[in-house]
Amino acid sequence: MRKHTLMLLMAIILLQTEHTQAQSPKREVRAAWIASVENIDWPSKKDLTPEVQRKEFITLIDRLKEVGINAVVVQIRPCADALYDSKLEPWSRYLTGKQGVAPAPFYDPLLFMIDECHKRGIEFHAWFNPYRALKDTSYTDIDSLHVIKKHPDWIVTYGNQQYFNPGLPQTREFVVKVIQDVVKRYDVDGIHFDDYFYPYKIKGKDFDDSLTFAAYPRGFAASQREDWRRDNVNIIIKMLSDSIRAAKPYVKFGISPFGIWRNVGKDPRGSQTNGGSNYDDLYADILLWMQNRWIDYVVPQLYWHIGLNVADYKTLAEWWSKNSNGTPLYIGQGYYRVDPKSKTPQWADGKEIARQIEVNRTIPAIEGSFYFSAKTFLDNPMNVNQQLKEKYYKYPALVPQIKHLDTIPPVSPKHLKVKERRHLTTLTWSSGDTSKNEMDRSRYYVVYRFKDKVDYENPANIYTITPDSTVAIAKGKKQARKRYKYAVTSLDRLYNESKPVRAKSSH
Repeated sequence: MRKHTLMLLMAIILLQTEHTQAQSPKREVRAAWIASVENIDWPSKKDLTPEVQRKEFITLIDRLKEVGINAVVVQIRPCADALYDSKLEPWSRYLTGKQGVAPAPFYDPLLFMIDECHKRGIEFHAWFNPYRALKDTSYTDIDSLHVIKKHPDWIVTYGNQQYFNPGLPQTREFVVKVIQDVVKRYDVDGIHFDDYFYPYKIKGKDFDDSLTFAAYPRGFAASQREDWRRDNVNIIIKMLSDSIRAAKPYVKFGISPFGIWRNVGKDPRGSQTNGGSNYDDLYADILLWMQNRWIDYVVPQLYWHIGLNVADYKTLAEWWSKNSNGTPLYIGQGYYRVDPKSKTPQWADGKEIARQIEVNRTIPAIEGSFYFSAKTFLDNPMNVNQQLKEKYYKYPALVPQIKHLDTIPPVSPKHLKVKERRHLTTLTWSSGDTSKNEMDRSRYYVVYRFKDKVDYENPANIYTITPDSTVAIAKGKKQARKRYKYAVTSLDRLYNESKPVRAKSSH
């Protein structure tokens, strides 16, 4: 009887452990987009003082950190302008209220944001819009440094917006130059594009690039103008991929495309959907980029609910998992749609984000979520933050590795010491780094605390992920009587993890 009871108890413990790991994977991207265009997320207004801007950003990322977010994607170039100190493009009007006007008193928002994120163990991906030059042609106070003033021949007006002409070699070279400038001067973790390549189509209007096609056909026939447009985008994606890896091979290059690559009605490789598509409408052939390993991760924007006839979330999540070709796959989720007043029941009940995470975690290829957009975490509609924090993001998570970039782990920490007091445990260690190669050096440390079994794969045992080399752990009355085991590992820029260094607490 005792033997059977013991076996049953062990089975229950095993099932509980597996359930915990399924609910909170040890490695998972949990990211939020921070949009600056039209002051969607940050800064909240165009004319805030630098002090208020900084306070707003800290409030925002502190909330994200509290929920469990471990990466942000910040829009630093919304319309051929800059939320950073640039000699190539003017200061953004979304930052200071007027294009070309620097913050006063001066500070560099990008330096500030990167520093604050890294202090909190949050990855920083710099989000660029490659082709949009002006979001609203009614805005006429254009700075002399802006491309519209310097190179009006590069610009195509479409609807009430203005865009770089993707068919011109000089526009591709300029965009690559702008992004290279950021990669070289700032400590970004990633470069990010969303779904805006060629603009979304306006019925009855053609994007006027006929003269460009005639001047730079590159062997495409007149009947192949759409193929030529796709090739224009392919060229710049390949140029960016090569230039980023040449400058800093640990900086990730990611794309967040519209959720449908192509519908099966037009292509047998497409998804069982019936909507617009990257391939036919935006001239973005995401499958080709993944097949050629030109991008390091992909985040399809699946802002639709589970069960939507024309674009079902689950159908698309499964389609992208089968067609990502080994490219790390995360899913863009529409947190902004959660609304008790929504006419769509799935968004009105406050549980759709949770249902989507459940779907994601049943598909092994999906390694996390990106949420649009960050300010929704401040609003916290229907207490979704609590759902994330208390169930799905209960434990910290390491960002997944990008294995095609690097899998070599850093050197383990050295000299781990644990000092016990009744209500405080202090861990200190030193870096084991000796390499001058930035890819090999420690970026963060994972502090493990084990009550019983030493298990490095169970995220419940991760106490914190920190850039510091000391951690103070406060203990309550119950914890003061417990005896814990501790270990620390190093993480490099691409989240490869070293072998652990172990220590045992003493009283």
